[in-house]
Amino acid sequence: MNILRDATAETSLAPSRNDMTDESVCFLGLHFDTGSIEQAACNILAETHGHFRYIVTPNVHHMVRLLEDPAAMRPLYERAWRVFCDSRVLSRLARVSGIGLPVITGSDLTADLIARAAKRGLTIAVIGPTEAACARLQEQHPGLGVVYNTPKMGFIRSELEIRKCVDFVLKAQAPLVFLALGRPQQEILASRIADHPQARGIGLCIGASIDFLTGAQRRAPVWVQKVGLEWSYRLLSDPQRFARRYLLESPWIFYFVWLEWKKNMPSVLRARLGSSVCASRVRHWWIAVVPGRKIPGRDAGAETDLAPAGSAKPSKLP
Repeated sequence: MNILRDATAETSLAPSRNDMTDESVCFLGLHFDTGSIEQAACNILAETHGHFRYIVTPNVHHMVRLLEDPAAMRPLYERAWRVFCDSRVLSRLARVSGIGLPVITGSDLTADLIARAAKRGLTIAVIGPTEAACARLQEQHPGLGVVYNTPKMGFIRSELEIRKCVDFVLKAQAPLVFLALGRPQQEILASRIADHPQARGIGLCIGASIDFLTGAQRRAPVWVQKVGLEWSYRLLSDPQRFARRYLLESPWIFYFVWLEWKKNMPSVLRARLGSSVCASRVRHWWIAVVPGRKIPGRDAGAETDLAPAGSAKPSKLP
């Protein structure tokens, strides 16, 4: 995957994952910050006056893409100021692996921060949603100021369009910047904003969170979320859009978790399991149900979301 980068940017401006919280855990090679939503929100609002930093909230699908294409995706996640787990499925896989990984979903964190910003009379910047969506957001939170920018479809392919988004953030100088663009363009744009020495505030890569808040999309009931089946609710709500993501791509997380377990097994047990007939049959079956898929690494023409969050038809990266 080709990522447009600003050749003139100072790569040392934004903090790396060396600036993690004291409480952090590592799962599948990525360091996650821990704590609660309230702790995260308070910490974020206390750090909005410095140079621009950004937050990512990877779920299962994000992790699969990161593990398939680490050269392109891992630097975006490692450069993030905070990394929170957005998936109860991911959290439970970590628990089975002996790792305590708390869930801080991007949607819940967004709702909490916007409510706090409204009480303080702050102005937030939003990139992605339409004017109507931002108007509904202000109606729901009368004390909230909202400035917005809706980039063109596929803007991430254009250096000019990326610079327009960066300029918007520089002009807004908002303490909170919500990037509702879908993966990976929101992470790419966040990294580009962080390159600019005059950028300020905290950016959050939030996907469809604004759509959930404004009612443009319905989020799963709380009980469905708690049992870890929010993915199935989204799949049933729009099977044409989400079938590939949840039925063909996301299940690869089990393969990557298996590789992690296998790597940490004693060598004798690893050799026995790796050569077993059962393991061989599972590998061959999995490859057969997803023809043409290569792991690790992704074909140059593989589908990637390029439309702002909530769009029905994702495009492809060059």
